[in-house]
Amino acid sequence: MERQQPLVPADQIPASSPETSVELVHLFDKFQAVRAFILDVDGVLTDNSVHVTESGEQLRRMSIRDGLGLKIALKNGFQVCIITGGRSQGVVKRLAGLGIEHVYSGVEDKWPVFQQFLRTFNLKASEICYMGDDLPDLQILQKVGLSACPADAVAEIRSTVDYISPLAGGSGCVRDVVEKVLKTQDKWLGFVPAAT
Repeated sequence: MERQQPLVPADQIPASSPETSVELVHLFDKFQAVRAFILDVDGVLTDNSVHVTESGEQLRRMSIRDGLGLKIALKNGFQVCIITGGRSQGVVKRLAGLGIEHVYSGVEDKWPVFQQFLRTFNLKASEICYMGDDLPDLQILQKVGLSACPADAVAEIRSTVDYISPLAGGSGCVRDVVEKVLKTQDKWLGFVPAAT
């Protein structure tokens, strides 16, 4: 019999106590409530590095597993939105290829875009999982139902969020949180598209 991965990795579960039990139930409830994912790009969907070519083109590295996780979320009826300060057309094309229609790039102040997305889809902040890694994400992370970050997010973000993925940005952290949300809601294997 295959052993299921725990909702929270074992190395992130503190010693058992009444407070711990309440915190884990609370986190489970947050995973259950998610209806949409909003993500940053650099440091979340990428490894936070930029390779600059001789012509000045900036190249980013992304995880195929993150892409498949997002496709599974979309096919199971979750909204996915990207809000990034970056302006990479390569990233925009990659995300469009995954079926993500709501990509906002070159955004300096993410808060108004976040609010517009909620209004567009009649969503509450409590139904959003937001994943970010740095200070421009802080305001939204403090307002959503489930706040998450990669293992290598800056200290201010790690001290704020509900869930810290054991994986770094661009290395499967998005797949990790998407998979946990969908498994909690019994939707993970509801539809599995071809990898991309």
